[in-house]
Amino acid sequence: MKTLVNNQFRFHQTALNLQAYRQELLASNIANADTPHFKARDIDFKSALQGAMTAARSGVALQTTHAGHITGGASASAENYAKYRTELQSSVDGNTVNMDIERAAFAENALRYEASVTFINGMLRSLNTALTGQ
Repeated sequence: MKTLVNNQFRFHQTALNLQAYRQELLASNIANADTPHFKARDIDFKSALQGAMTAARSGVALQTTHAGHITGGASASAENYAKYRTELQSSVDGNTVNMDIERAAFAENALRYEASVTFINGMLRSLNTALTGQ
């Protein structure tokens, strides 16, 4: 039972961390909309979540400084999943930020983050009810 609960919380913790990182990327894109040669970045949430969960199950990442050192699992940093967004319309200054796309993605991600937090609160409430019997 403990492992099942831990796995559920690990999944939601990973999802929240990725959503928070995506929100930072989108906010950075919006903030740099007028910066010449700025390239918009985003993550594919589905593939990032799958990769992060696989890395979490594979073990701890270890730094190796010598060929004889033991290697550990893969690193699950959210930065590994950030990619440059494809340019839809060229701009004269080389900036790839499309404000319509960025605002829509920002609002969608904020909604998904809030839904995840609400879902976790429901899980905690259910767990508390099961433990206290009330």
